[in-house]
Amino acid sequence: MTELYGADAYSPTEIARRVEAVGEAKARLALLPLAMLGVLAGAFIGLGAMLFVLVKSDVSMGFATSQLLGGLVFSLGLLMVVVAGAELFTGNNLLVMAWADGRIRIGQVLRNWTVVCLSNFAGAAGLAVLVFWSGHTDLNGGAVGQKVVQLALAKQELPFWTALVRGVLCNVLVCMAVWMAMAGRSVVDKAVAVVFPVMAFVAAGFEHSIANMYLMPLAMLIQQVGPPTPVAAATVTSMGMLGMLGNLLPVILGNLLGGAGLVGLVYHVIYLRQSRN
Repeated sequence: MTELYGADAYSPTEIARRVEAVGEAKARLALLPLAMLGVLAGAFIGLGAMLFVLVKSDVSMGFATSQLLGGLVFSLGLLMVVVAGAELFTGNNLLVMAWADGRIRIGQVLRNWTVVCLSNFAGAAGLAVLVFWSGHTDLNGGAVGQKVVQLALAKQELPFWTALVRGVLCNVLVCMAVWMAMAGRSVVDKAVAVVFPVMAFVAAGFEHSIANMYLMPLAMLIQQVGPPTPVAAATVTSMGMLGMLGNLLPVILGNLLGGAGLVGLVYHVIYLRQSRN
């Protein structure tokens, strides 16, 4: 494989085995470190979303420029997860590979996904509270806060099937970023692997459940606790718990289908099941 992929990169078959081994280790983590790493991952993704909103609040840029630049800065979140170490629900959808090979039980997979998803929410929503208290949303004459509310309301109003499909497409790209980062041996390798898939899903407007767990609580704080904003005054609807759940349920399901189904199981069949047979 060295002549095909180079001595400094793992081959796809080696990546598959590494992802499987990492998935087995993740599934056996004790509850406290698993939850703490999940909180960190939620906060990391929230920081990426914070920078995305900052870029989008600048109306001087064209649509494509702001989408691409916003995606570029959003990639900070997944890069921190991959390099610093954290448990992210969307990336952990790849645990399905270790389950399909019989190395972990379905109960262990569901335990990991449940604990990590809930702790990701705690980390992302907790960061939203800190960002709100910091006055960050008042930047650019309040345009940052207005953009948060605008983005959150647009997500709340997505039809179920639209949110589901956008969640599928998002996590195909996120899991591909995690997969390709496993091919690298250095931080630079991992950064290059992560940036472009993440930039693609953000620029395309796909739905990442953990990023939404930051944006939607922050929008609720801005609307219900902060001073009135032009966006809030111009809209009949407001951001609420039911609206947030109405977005998160299809997006989480879509993320699962995209990451576990279209990446994890597909690569298991190609590289692990076939090689074993």
